[in-house]
Amino acid sequence: MTLNGNLLVAGTEARGSNGEFHGIEAATGKPLAVSFGGASRADVDAAAAQAWEAFASYRETDLGSRASFLETIAAEIEAIGDELIDRAISETGLPRGRLDGERNRATGQLRLFAKEVRAGRFQELRFDEGDLSRKPAPKPDLRLRNIPVGPVAVFGASNFPLAFSVAGGDTASALAAGCPVVVKAHSAHPGTSELVGRAVQRAVAACRLHPGTFSLLFDTGIEVGQQLVADHRIRAVGFTGSRRGGTALMDIASRRRQPIPVYAEMSSINPVILFPNALSQNADAIASAFVSSLILGAGQFCTNPGLLLAVDGAALDAFIAKTTELLPDVAAQTMLTPSIAQNFCKGVAQLRVHPEVRAIASGKSGSEFEGTAALFETTGSAFLTHEELQNEVFGAAGLIVRCRDMGELDAAINELEGQLTVALFVDKNDEAEARRLVPKLEMLAGRLLVNGFGTGVEVSPAMVHGGPYPATADGRSTSVGTLAIYRFLRPVCYQDFPAGILPTALRDQKL
Repeated sequence: MTLNGNLLVAGTEARGSNGEFHGIEAATGKPLAVSFGGASRADVDAAAAQAWEAFASYRETDLGSRASFLETIAAEIEAIGDELIDRAISETGLPRGRLDGERNRATGQLRLFAKEVRAGRFQELRFDEGDLSRKPAPKPDLRLRNIPVGPVAVFGASNFPLAFSVAGGDTASALAAGCPVVVKAHSAHPGTSELVGRAVQRAVAACRLHPGTFSLLFDTGIEVGQQLVADHRIRAVGFTGSRRGGTALMDIASRRRQPIPVYAEMSSINPVILFPNALSQNADAIASAFVSSLILGAGQFCTNPGLLLAVDGAALDAFIAKTTELLPDVAAQTMLTPSIAQNFCKGVAQLRVHPEVRAIASGKSGSEFEGTAALFETTGSAFLTHEELQNEVFGAAGLIVRCRDMGELDAAINELEGQLTVALFVDKNDEAEARRLVPKLEMLAGRLLVNGFGTGVEVSPAMVHGGPYPATADGRSTSVGTLAIYRFLRPVCYQDFPAGILPTALRDQKL
């Protein structure tokens, strides 16, 4: 398939007229072949207008047809073949095995949502029969269903070019809910985005849906995203990225005449609590698992462990000794973009010069486009008095906090911001103390793990990938798993409707 860098707007394609840019080879920083045209204000307006027009028919598609559409997207993505993986490797520096797995994840979640749509549970149909004989006032007949909110703007993520991008979880769940989607492609992987965007466009045509059901826009700056969120026809936003970017979109959405929800996944350092007995029994094994999780994907997962809390002592010393044995052998890894590599190096440098932080170990040095794993330590009292030590360093960097006792560890937990995950390493003899902390940790994160790390996010009906701010904009939601569909639905009650004008799904019980 030939890339041409065109915008894909409602079944058409055209060159964007608002400047141009190239994809960048992550390993070298060199421009890749094919330039991409940025969308103009007119292009954004056209995509939003077509999405709104498509909404009238797409929201009413029968569940079987909607599920088949999602499955067709999955099949079209798979049909691209090696070309998709080859382009993604060039643009992101991620290894083939990781990207093969991510493609399977993207198509798997599309098919999972297809099953969810066919089951129809997300509609949450409710029937409360009326009673005209009730005194002193008749009881009305009440029926409820969830309906799609309207067109959704989706922002592709830099760190997951397939699973959280053009046809990733936000798009899959919005389409499953009955919402047309306008995607703003991430500039870090435009070629990958175009290939997947064309697959979605083919699926729209194959399923004979309104072409405005899907559009893909490129941007040479930030204007396209800002205009999309401000457009009155866009009714919700899905975003994965930085706290700065997410909060900027939240601000735009809140200032609209009709404010809309922004479901933004933004910032998390994913604390790990090392309980004393677990550490004394398994220090080496936990340390080995930690290093593997820290460096996974060059530390560019939103769930890599960036903070470890433990009580000072011989067991923690043993844990640190094992990490200092392992980290020097870890090779530097290509980071997603030159700017991400630069920001990672800047964050590590700030930790190195912090007066309350000590460098423990680091991996092998690499090129300017690679990240070198780094591990640091500080004291509990320093962590409590230096808020900046909670700042996320996006990459393979971790900070160990040596607490005097469980009381100081407890105090450190109290100071933490909202998180995606919190991991607890416990032994049988730690369970009483862990049980005491669980209610507090429930208020801190969307997912709690025992004796494992959060870098594996299973696509499952029971998964929560979210958490209190700033992990996400709305801690009541998830961006992974079938519950993600509820972000793009809202309930409507129908009171005393005659059967002739009731929505079909609500006619199942006698009036």
